[in-house]
Amino acid sequence: MSPVHLGDTKGISVLDFGAFLDGSAKQEVASAMLDSFKRVGFVYLVNHGIPQEKIDDMFQWSKRFFAQPTEVKQLAPHPPSGTHHRGYSAPGVEKVVQHVYDEASLKDIRAKAPDMKESFECGWEDSVSMPNIWLPDGVLPGFKDACMDFYWTCHKTELQILRALSLGLGISEDHLVPHHNGHDNQLRLLHYPSVPARELLDEKITRIDAHSDFGSITLLLQDDVGGLEIEDPSRPGSFTDAPPVPGALIVNAGDFMMRWSNDVIRSTIHRVRAPPHLSSTDGMTPERYSIPYFCSPDFFAVIECLPGTYTEASPPKYPSISANQYILQRLAATY
Repeated sequence: MSPVHLGDTKGISVLDFGAFLDGSAKQEVASAMLDSFKRVGFVYLVNHGIPQEKIDDMFQWSKRFFAQPTEVKQLAPHPPSGTHHRGYSAPGVEKVVQHVYDEASLKDIRAKAPDMKESFECGWEDSVSMPNIWLPDGVLPGFKDACMDFYWTCHKTELQILRALSLGLGISEDHLVPHHNGHDNQLRLLHYPSVPARELLDEKITRIDAHSDFGSITLLLQDDVGGLEIEDPSRPGSFTDAPPVPGALIVNAGDFMMRWSNDVIRSTIHRVRAPPHLSSTDGMTPERYSIPYFCSPDFFAVIECLPGTYTEASPPKYPSISANQYILQRLAATY
């Protein structure tokens, strides 16, 4: 095993990203990361650059927010439309789906098995098209500042991961960076309340159903409860757990990156279920907290397949498109 490739967890590479950040093994990290993205669409990164104290602090803020009474959390309400993905969503309101856009079908899916999670979303504070929705001044003071500080901290790591990805693809290290100014990203705080384990196992309720992400990449921080599962690329419909790795950031490629790379990079379907090997004396699944940071290219930039991902014999599979066209259609289907 190399000093960079620390091992594999359920087929997902665990890499020391510090060797990219300090320049000691940039190409080795970049190539190994691209390999994991090609195989399974996911990678674990340790020494990723997000300070542990900031991660711990953000999880504490998340717990404080979700511990508020419902009427307080509803003071920052998510709008009825899924295209304005900001503010608080109560359990059962949002339903994550995979490429379902018909309203009648969406209604049936939501009624069959609601997603039992609550969330809070925020983004670039100066956005006009998707302004943030905060609690009123004086309610949970410090929460807004903590969210915004963590948002931009994650963005710095996002850019380093994109540099590594570019290097792995054999193009200029800064090729992807100008397309990602952080204005169209989303920081999401997620809380999965404790629910009857049997109802999860019988799929009467879900935590998050099988789906792929929309954008370029997603950075995910999770507690130690577990429950994340990814689809086996060689066996569609078969899922394996992606357990928490201490100190690791888990990164996955989104649908837009898969399209951008002419399908060289894989966007893998994943879901959140009951934790594996659950042992519960009261029949309840423990609550779970996670913090995904969704990274999107600038919404109005027109994107073409990346250099080196196509040839005359194997031309681009997709026409040019803006992230705005693609991602808003996907968001609209979640509400």
